[in-house]
Amino acid sequence: MMKSMETVPLPRYAQLEPVGQCNLRCTMCSIQFRQDGPPFGPLAFMEWETFTRLIDGLDTLEDLHLQGLGEPMMHPKFFDMVEYAAARGIRVSTNTNLHLLNQRRAERCITSGLHAIHISIDGATAATYESIRIRGHFDRLIANIERLSDARRRYGSDTPHMRLVMVIMRQNLAELPDLVRLAHAWGIDSIFVQHLCHDFGEETLPERYRPMRDYVSQQTLLGEDEKVIEQAFGEARRVARGAGIELRLPRTRSRAHPPGTSGRDRCNWPWTGAYVSYQGLAMPCCMVSTPDRINFGNMAELGVHDVWQSLPFQEFRSRLDSNDPPDVCRSCSLYHGTF
Repeated sequence: MMKSMETVPLPRYAQLEPVGQCNLRCTMCSIQFRQDGPPFGPLAFMEWETFTRLIDGLDTLEDLHLQGLGEPMMHPKFFDMVEYAAARGIRVSTNTNLHLLNQRRAERCITSGLHAIHISIDGATAATYESIRIRGHFDRLIANIERLSDARRRYGSDTPHMRLVMVIMRQNLAELPDLVRLAHAWGIDSIFVQHLCHDFGEETLPERYRPMRDYVSQQTLLGEDEKVIEQAFGEARRVARGAGIELRLPRTRSRAHPPGTSGRDRCNWPWTGAYVSYQGLAMPCCMVSTPDRINFGNMAELGVHDVWQSLPFQEFRSRLDSNDPPDVCRSCSLYHGTF
């Protein structure tokens, strides 16, 4: 039962999904579980009107992250989105596999006002990277990192700030120190290493997601020998210190919480950040990833405020802020402090 109907201030941070499909011209993991876009249906792009309604409705925004399960630069109006938000004083960042970068797009990364670009790279060798990023090309990624760095130098710009993002798992753990060395060689001074975000363990999980559950079970570091983990993490820390690189590493064991710790103290995302799919559907956070698992309605159609303060969203917050969190949260690495 919901404790009370609180009025929750509109968020200062939002993550919007420009592109929904993960089966068209983008690199991805080996499990293709999402069925947005070809060959299952029309292109799964966020409509421009949907985007502008959301940005105009989220009038408290300070930070906007453009990311979803598809490659953001596939969207024909991606840089228009960046410019629209940046013109309102919003810091805009994105995650990208960088495969669609070319000279023009490298320049627009600078001139559009993009604040930060997070580059997905899950291996330090072509063999490992391309086994995880299906249809990915390690040499193309490296060439485009250099292309973007060259463009920043030509424009004399510090932005977009470049960060590498690595999803750490058993098959790429040993390559972490070498990835730090590569970052140093590329002139990138920040690496964000994250654990697999979700174990897909909720009982209500749709059947088509079960291969993801199996994949996570095979690759998670949660059951890995701590000495093996620390060998790679320790060396990566030493290399990072010597190179002056900011290295963020995840916990690989659940954080202990005192009895009675509220869900809000474990994860406050549903109070502080909005995550919206390309259709405009509001979800509790990016860890959920797909609105068929849970959503609270269409923010673009029903209004940002009405969905944010809606009874289903409030009931979800109330349940999360208790000792009986929703099943989708029980399976989440952020909730357990291992992200």
